[in-house]
Amino acid sequence: MKNYILIVALTALHTIEAQPPLDTIYANSSKNVALFFPKPIRQAITGTTRFLFTYNREKPQHFGLLQAHPGPESNLLIVTEDGSLYSYILAYSNTLPQFNYFITNKESIGNETPLQPIPKSLINTTDSITNRVTYLRKFSDYIGNNPKRPLATNSTNDIQLQLRKPVYYGSETYLALEMSNYSGINFEIEYLAIYRISGSKKRKASLQRIPLEPIYIHNKPDTIFHGVKYHFIYVVPKFVLTEKERLQVVIHERNGSRKLQLTTSL
Repeated sequence: MKNYILIVALTALHTIEAQPPLDTIYANSSKNVALFFPKPIRQAITGTTRFLFTYNREKPQHFGLLQAHPGPESNLLIVTEDGSLYSYILAYSNTLPQFNYFITNKESIGNETPLQPIPKSLINTTDSITNRVTYLRKFSDYIGNNPKRPLATNSTNDIQLQLRKPVYYGSETYLALEMSNYSGINFEIEYLAIYRISGSKKRKASLQRIPLEPIYIHNKPDTIFHGVKYHFIYVVPKFVLTEKERLQVVIHERNGSRKLQLTTSL
């Protein structure tokens, strides 16, 4: 399971006896599968980005929508506002046996106790643009102070670009980047672009690139000075890569020919 900002512990279970096997919910990429819970959803975590569960984080509601891309089975953990836990196996299927699931209290597997709760200062309403930007800035600071492990690194002409493991929270994906310059020449950034790409590397004509437009950029420098390391964060709408897709980061130099490109799967 991915590392997330909020870690939950399965404690104070309703029963001590062995629990029955988890139910399996089937989904695909062309239809929405709706899950309705007795209480509003506070948090939802899937075991892989191939399964996407969307819900209203700003104004919690009783339901969420599930979609999936082909691949192995995974799992879904739901925490509702009263602390109840619900867990299910997720599987991809071209044919869906059911489109709506009405969950009852009896299906809860227990209650949760937060081990590392998100600071209260981060829990702000987002009814205005100002509050929204403030929330994204504070949460980006929080991620920057709690860095994940490196996911991919690429170096060109003694300039290094590194992408850390993404953080998925609510309706956003936080991409933490690191750049360092030991070339002896400052590197001015003309632009930085992030894409989800698919197709063959050998056949450029079949290569497709879909830009991921940032909704917030945190601490990105204009110039990477020699001998200095910089950390910054791009926040983009939550996305799911298929098995054939990769994530690509491209940086071009202003008034120069240097370019950095990093491509990786998640």
